[in-house]
Amino acid sequence: MIADHFAGLEQFEADLWKIADDLRANSGLASNEYFMPIMGLLFLRHASNRYYEALAAIQADKLAGRMPERPLADADFLRRRAMFLPEVARFDALLAMPKDGQLGGALTHAMEEVEKHFPPLAGQLPKDYARFDDDILERMLRLFDSEALRTASGDVFGRIYEYFLAEFSKQGAHDNGEFFTPPSIVQTLVNVIEPDHGIVFDPACGSGGMFVQSSHFIEDAGEDTMNRVTFFGHEKNETTAKLAQINLAVHGLEGKIRSGNEAITYYKDPHELLGKCDFVMANPPFNVDEVDAEKVKHDPRLPFGLPGVNKAKKVSNANYLWLSYFYSYLNENGRAGVVMSSQASSAGRDEAIVRQKLVETGAVDVMIDIRGNFFYTRTVPCQLWFFDRAKERDNERRDQMLMLDARGIYRKVTRAIYDFSPEQQKNLAAIVWLYRGQSQRFVALIESYLATSLQHAHAMAVPLEAFEQALTKLIAIMTPFARAPREADPLNDAWVELEGSKALVADDAVSLGWEVLDRTREWSATQDGQRSNSRLQSARWALHPLAERCRDLSRQLDQAVKLAGRVVDVAVKELAAKDCELWPSAEINRARKALETARAAAVEALRQTRYFVKQADWLHERFPEAEFRNIEGLVKRVYRSEIAAHDWSLTPGRYVGVAPQEVDEDFDFEEALRSIHIDLKGLNEEAVELAAKIARNFEELGV
Repeated sequence: MIADHFAGLEQFEADLWKIADDLRANSGLASNEYFMPIMGLLFLRHASNRYYEALAAIQADKLAGRMPERPLADADFLRRRAMFLPEVARFDALLAMPKDGQLGGALTHAMEEVEKHFPPLAGQLPKDYARFDDDILERMLRLFDSEALRTASGDVFGRIYEYFLAEFSKQGAHDNGEFFTPPSIVQTLVNVIEPDHGIVFDPACGSGGMFVQSSHFIEDAGEDTMNRVTFFGHEKNETTAKLAQINLAVHGLEGKIRSGNEAITYYKDPHELLGKCDFVMANPPFNVDEVDAEKVKHDPRLPFGLPGVNKAKKVSNANYLWLSYFYSYLNENGRAGVVMSSQASSAGRDEAIVRQKLVETGAVDVMIDIRGNFFYTRTVPCQLWFFDRAKERDNERRDQMLMLDARGIYRKVTRAIYDFSPEQQKNLAAIVWLYRGQSQRFVALIESYLATSLQHAHAMAVPLEAFEQALTKLIAIMTPFARAPREADPLNDAWVELEGSKALVADDAVSLGWEVLDRTREWSATQDGQRSNSRLQSARWALHPLAERCRDLSRQLDQAVKLAGRVVDVAVKELAAKDCELWPSAEINRARKALETARAAAVEALRQTRYFVKQADWLHERFPEAEFRNIEGLVKRVYRSEIAAHDWSLTPGRYVGVAPQEVDEDFDFEEALRSIHIDLKGLNEEAVELAAKIARNFEELGV
């Protein structure tokens, strides 16, 4: 499912870049002149999505009596993390307006009206649409009305922004080591530092994704973001800073973001936040070597001194400038989560001295290794650094830290891009909870996985019934032809197998339904207000037979579809069925497509039941007592003496070791096949793209 959604966005991006190519080639505009207008349209699309979601929630509250009947106000939408959009600015209204040469003016007017209703956006939105031809604007509007964008969730705005940066950098327009932080990494930062109050600061805020994810964390806890936190950001690129303000506005948020020369973080602290921040989150540029050492050597944000200066009087590598700044921005109880180059954790010479001083404060709390291919435009691995200034005063904790090697934890989204699934993000957080002694949160997560598995088990009945109906219909359509008398019937064996498979699927679906009821009764019987870890262990083991039945039934569904396909192949290729009036080809083709759709839905429903049991297994098998323990190849509690013995290195892999080689008795063939399918799809797409480039080159050469 995630791959399909990602593919939809990839196609959208490719189509969008074609329009950008048209603008570059035919309008005489530079990329920086059409970049913001395009992002403005994306803003309207995303803002309209959120407006209608909020409107539906408001209407539901009114029906439930939770809200009185009265005219709606801007605040009603802001409370639901959306913006009130006047009708002239709603995407569907713009798309439906007459195409009479006035579209550019209508879009400019829409932006003006949005700014009136949301003052923090004053002067931020593009208003130069009149310079574009109506046909280009209409093409973009229709492109932005795709299913992928209508249903997109998460920081889509940031992702599209990053796509543009990547394409512009290929044209030599942008790079400088700056790139969009993948949402799953941002969520991991949020899950560890838990930014739920006070000042939240991102000194390299880009398009504002850190703020958006922090808001989701607060809202999920039932709190109102703007009542809990104040967002501050630096962003040296003024266009990017505008995008951050727009991204915040789309989500009904506000923040104080400084841009331009005043926000070059190496040299200035424009918000004057030294020692004031409750939380700092950032993905700064990696390995910058152009910072003027003379300008920063007396900066109060560098309590550990400069990390090293080259002959040109430049700081050799700014990674430790950033780390020092983040530490210094925190108040005495502040936490920071930082994405950093993997080179930094074991860098030598002057950087090692700064790292030693940083470790000796006791503030370094958690280090997480991330494999390559997580970033949308970079293949480099990275590490997540976490500081906790309150730990400095905790005599029990100040000399320990958590080393977590997550390089073996990932989900393949495309051939070139990996991420953490939502459950993998939670599992990493659960390890940190145990390290912090928060066992009950760990147990509650296990319980939620098992409860979710049972919820999906109950929901399986509908897609399974739909599959049976689709299979029955296809068989019924083919029956007159299949049962027609023939002397030598090559169809007979396949037909008998298909009918047997249909009966087996029906019987096993009924049996599975009884299994679900039995497991649900057992689960309900353990309801005691707060399940103990040992009772959850028993409940998890009891769900294993259900998970296995789901796996087996998935294979039977696949087999039934294959057998139906074999019947069709034999009938068409060996018995010339298409020439027979007993074989309605169009009807059979429609029924086969419907069967495949039903199969996909049913298999996914069965997979979800197994999936959440497996998530509970992953955690419980590693931490059976719901208490932290070192796991070879994954995680280790490390003490300062051990770090000192390793030249103050903070590379997790150096401490956790290598996981022992084990025979996986429950090898996930489906996941392996999915991975192979993703790789094959990616290779095919690359082959098509390469062939097109070769053809263009031959054409240019006149060959």
